Amino acid sequence: MMSNKLMQAKRLRDNRRRKTFGSSYLPDAVGFFKRLQRFLPNRSFAWLAIVPLAVLIVGAWGLAASAQEEALTPEDVQAVLDNIWVLVAAILVIFMNAGFGMLETGFCRQKNAVNILSKNLLVFALATLAFWAFGFSIMFGSSVGGFLGVGGWFLSSEDMATYGLDGQTLTIPVFFLFQAAFAGTAATIVSGAVAERIKFIDFVIFSLVLTAIIYPISGHWVWGGGMLSDIGFLGGAEFSDFAGSTVVHSAGGWAALMGAAILGPRIGKYQDGQPSALPGHNMSIATLGCLILWIGWFGFNPGSELAANEAVPYIAVTTNLAAAAGGVAATVTSWTLSGKPDLSMIINGILAGLVAITAGCAGVSFLGAVVIGLIGGVLVVFSVYFFDSIQIDDPVGAVSVHLVNGMWGTLAVGLFDMEGGLFYGHGATQLLAQIMGILTIGLWIVVCSTIVWSILKATLSLRVTPEEELMGLDIGEHGMEAYSGFIKESSSMPSSTSAGVGS
Repeated sequence: MMSNKLMQAKRLRDNRRRKTFGSSYLPDAVGFFKRLQRFLPNRSFAWLAIVPLAVLIVGAWGLAASAQEEALTPEDVQAVLDNIWVLVAAILVIFMNAGFGMLETGFCRQKNAVNILSKNLLVFALATLAFWAFGFSIMFGSSVGGFLGVGGWFLSSEDMATYGLDGQTLTIPVFFLFQAAFAGTAATIVSGAVAERIKFIDFVIFSLVLTAIIYPISGHWVWGGGMLSDIGFLGGAEFSDFAGSTVVHSAGGWAALMGAAILGPRIGKYQDGQPSALPGHNMSIATLGCLILWIGWFGFNPGSELAANEAVPYIAVTTNLAAAAGGVAATVTSWTLSGKPDLSMIINGILAGLVAITAGCAGVSFLGAVVIGLIGGVLVVFSVYFFDSIQIDDPVGAVSVHLVNGMWGTLAVGLFDMEGGLFYGHGATQLLAQIMGILTIGLWIVVCSTIVWSILKATLSLRVTPEEELMGLDIGEHGMEAYSGFIKESSSMPSSTSAGVGS
């Protein structure tokens, strides 16, 4: 009798286990949370708070049931982790568009806020479609003479080898999304430098050309197996740009510089050969934008590892150290030069440090990251003053942050990289490769950007009318105001403010 009872108890226990962890685990889970809700009848906020926990528990039960049915190999688990991590990193990089939008809007004038926000919101949509149709294949397709890639247009191929992903763990959709976010970043850099006087349609056209053709071709040279990926005549040293100081930031910076130069300065920016202050209208959202970008960079740099491994947290630390050092260095430099700790320069310095470390974040020491960030913070302050002195009007300092520090960060790899840098006893071979890459990509972007900007100027005039510029692009280009009902800014120009900031 006792034996029968024990057998019945065992069968009951097994049935309960199957019910909990098998295909019918969901009703028990629902019942569990119904009982918990009865336990918390007057705690609506507590009940809402455990909803995410419920999802995690149900998902864990489902994963346990699946694992029981089919054993996963360590390689399978690693592949899943790699794809999930790079997907999260892509989302962080996409979220940087909010940072760019806040930063540029805050440092531009109130009457142009809608225009800045519209460009920053639309540019990622444009970049996604252009990169999907052409850019991704040009950048990562089968190389033609080391110049550009071909094949798999419109993301049509399911063959991993088409996009250079054979033998890797990442899936095509995850890799595309991550790279599309980078393409959008390059176009967004241009937005800040040409702000407050460019026609909306001209910016749209240039962004499409940049993300569909110009940027993917130079990107192919470095990341797609093109001609800069193996510079044999320099002792076999490869041009190294881990996350895009040159591929993304300098490329966007060169395009921004040519656009700002061809557009000319804003009305009232330079009087009697001296720069006049055209202050931004909201330092609060500009600072918020900087913080969003800082956070987003933890997807930009660590995500470029393209895997979930022990290198990811190391890259995150070097990234953070450089950003902090850049902010401190720019603060001290601007304080020394102007007598005031300028908030715009603090923001400049943080972003300069982030751009500078992007190329070498995986290969430099922690001390090297700090030194790179410190030099970047000093460079950006002097760069802002320099471009003002030659009357290149960059309302948000995009050229100083992205171009100047993109070049510095790329050069720094040849100096501070622990496995190839000059300061670690490896000679000048890597440094020469870095210089060659900077010059090659810079020349390509300058020539192509100049051609496109010049064609737009000759056909669509590129710039809004003086009347529209004085009234503001919000009304002239969009027929609306960002702050309807608020008191508008005075038409008179304050005598002092920060010289410019980075986007």
